[in-house]
Amino acid sequence: MAKIVYSMLTSLDGYIAGPDGDIALPVPEAELHQHFNDMMRRASVVLAGRRMYEMMRFWDSPDRETGDTEVERDFACAWRETPKIVFSTTLREVGPNARLVNGDAGTTVRSLKAETDGLVILGGADLAASLSRAGLVDEFRLYMHPVVLGAGKPYFQPGQSLTLRPLGTESLTQGVTLLRYAPAS
Repeated sequence: MAKIVYSMLTSLDGYIAGPDGDIALPVPEAELHQHFNDMMRRASVVLAGRRMYEMMRFWDSPDRETGDTEVERDFACAWRETPKIVFSTTLREVGPNARLVNGDAGTTVRSLKAETDGLVILGGADLAASLSRAGLVDEFRLYMHPVVLGAGKPYFQPGQSLTLRPLGTESLTQGVTLLRYAPAS
């Protein structure tokens, strides 16, 4: 059975994006980037909502194979190799190694969870909230940067109520602290 992990970079005040929707958090440097590369390589599937998928499509570009740094090229390769399921009612098509679902995310993910083994990475606050309400998120990973955005898109949706139990913390490079939680059962 798959383990679904909602994983995002956040500010200390809990935002994954700034007030304008821009990613106002520091860009991961090589060591932190490698952490995410390793996680992507372990993933069986990536689940994404439209906005998260459109932001990550940057890594589909063939230019990522020859440009930038070695750690970025490695991430691009891992991203392209990992199957993706994109949940959207507005997109009409998705890129390579991705499948578009415009129906009920809960039903799709419930089947995926039963039929898939390993790590399933979940990105995007709205999709995560929907799947969390359905009891389908197994772990929450908050990668907290030592910055305060003051407003923006929160990691947890306003009004979302969860009781969580801590799984551990880890200090990473760039002053980032990984906080891991599971739903309390």
